[in-house]
Amino acid sequence: MSSMLVTGGAGFIGANFVLYMREKRPLDALVVLDKLTYAGNLENLKRVEGDENFLFVKGDLNDFNLIDGLFEKNGFDSVVNFAAESHVDRSILGPKTFIETNINGTFTLLEAARKHWGPGNGNKRFLHVSTDEVYGSLGEEGLFTESTPYSPNSPYAASKAASDHLVRAYYHTYGLPSITTNCSNNYGPYQFPEKLIPLMIINALNGKPLPVYGDGRNVRDWLFVHDHCTAIEAALQKGRLGETYNVGARNEWRNIDIVNLVCDTIDELVGASAESSKKIPFSGKRRKLINFVKDRPGHDRRYAIDPSKTEQELGWRPQTAFREGIRNTVKWYIENKSWWERVMSGQYLEYYEMQYKERL
Repeated sequence: MSSMLVTGGAGFIGANFVLYMREKRPLDALVVLDKLTYAGNLENLKRVEGDENFLFVKGDLNDFNLIDGLFEKNGFDSVVNFAAESHVDRSILGPKTFIETNINGTFTLLEAARKHWGPGNGNKRFLHVSTDEVYGSLGEEGLFTESTPYSPNSPYAASKAASDHLVRAYYHTYGLPSITTNCSNNYGPYQFPEKLIPLMIINALNGKPLPVYGDGRNVRDWLFVHDHCTAIEAALQKGRLGETYNVGARNEWRNIDIVNLVCDTIDELVGASAESSKKIPFSGKRRKLINFVKDRPGHDRRYAIDPSKTEQELGWRPQTAFREGIRNTVKWYIENKSWWERVMSGQYLEYYEMQYKERL
């Protein structure tokens, strides 16, 4: 038995990781710390609410006294840091929150871990979850590796790059037993509706315009969230301290091709099921809803990860083919309409209107 702290565990990737770990290691003590901002949702953790080995704590990552007390009480063996502001568009509109959470919050967490673990605690693990966006933008060829120089192009990416550097510094300066993972774009259940894939799914289900930035030819490497969770578990168990591991699926898609796939998948699923058709108000070929909008500032053209180091050292491979993952994700959003309707609160709708009003 061990004790783990998961920060940002009510968000998209964090909640999926928590649910995954409860199934894998139900006897371990697991504490989730989440501020429950717009993207954090306790409904994501319903499946573990009654678990006696699970504790949820609402709190701010910058509250050192709170985190210090959690370490003191629970004696954590590991920390997995998902807590982050993560949407590029929001970072362009208001970068301050990204600095406070992604940089200062990571610093606070590192300080608490340093205080309670000290040097020489090789049996402990501080795993920092980061992004491929820290590397900047690729041309038409090439892949990001763990040795690619950092070149962030948005306030979000810059804040994550800074937090990555802090984690590295705490390993080399203080001997804090840390590992960093840099992942490609995730998709799957419980993703907040402003991200590309859930936004396209929900808008397509409702017959609303599908806003696609620029020419839609920006390329990303897409990773099913469950596969990401297995990679994090592998890094915790087998990763070398002080190392960075890139997590990707070798799965590059242009944004417009993803939107087309989502449209076609919804058309197929809704058309094949009378039960599904009752849950949505729109019928017709959803590709007709695609609407190209003004590109966002500093929009990186292409990301693609080389996961060779992760595959070779950790023995990890993604298991979900992209078309299968998209189909499963679309089905989840169809079957969980009540979840995303509650998530799309007035605050989200106000932001959505502000972000896209002039572009639609």
